[in-house]
Amino acid sequence: MLQQPTLNALRQLNLHAMAEALDEQSRLTQIQDLSFDERLGLLLDRELCARDQRRLTRLLKLAHLKQNACVEDIDYRGSRGLDRSKVMALIQNTWIRQGHNLLITGATGTGKTWLGCALGHQACRQGLCVRYLRLPRLFEELRIRHGDGSFGRYLTTLAKVDLLILDDWGLAPMNAEDVRDLLEIIDDRVNQRATLITSQLPVNHWHEYLGEPTVADAVLDRLLQSAHRLELKGDSLRRHSDGRDTPKVDAS
Repeated sequence: MLQQPTLNALRQLNLHAMAEALDEQSRLTQIQDLSFDERLGLLLDRELCARDQRRLTRLLKLAHLKQNACVEDIDYRGSRGLDRSKVMALIQNTWIRQGHNLLITGATGTGKTWLGCALGHQACRQGLCVRYLRLPRLFEELRIRHGDGSFGRYLTTLAKVDLLILDDWGLAPMNAEDVRDLLEIIDDRVNQRATLITSQLPVNHWHEYLGEPTVADAVLDRLLQSAHRLELKGDSLRRHSDGRDTPKVDAS
């Protein structure tokens, strides 16, 4: 068989990983012992793996996750208050596909951001679109877009994200315009797309934080329905700075 034309054809079809694998097979004498179906299967596996990796790289780049975290490193020590079975259910990402929300609360340093990013990374692994935003910077971005006329387009973009991670909820004060913009974002996603929120504030303080009672009622009604909750406990993980017994989860 003339192999070079086959390699050229594979590359023209953008099957570059498959072409690379075929070229490698040509240099392995033991590969000749395999059947055609077995060799073809190996080529297809290489191409699929390469495409999965490219997709993951693209999704992670778009996600802008703050922490390089993965679910395999979650620390389930008892003092943190994490229910392993509940977290394992969340890792399956059914809640994201069903458009449910996840609220992660706890004191500063207990690993809320890290855990949120780990779940975001897991969602990217399963081909879901994720976007991480710190709430204070989100409001800065929205003010700019109000000014340049791109506010509506930006809302449309956020509405299409499978999982929107809003970090540092309650860290900075919100004005009336911020609360109304937040309602627009949440309303576009209710029962359609998942939202993950991390906050130092307990959920029962969120109404007071949002300020305007009517708008606060609307925001919380949309957020709390079909919402999963995780409350992290224990001391700040940042205190483990001597290199001994350093927890795997070390974010805010």
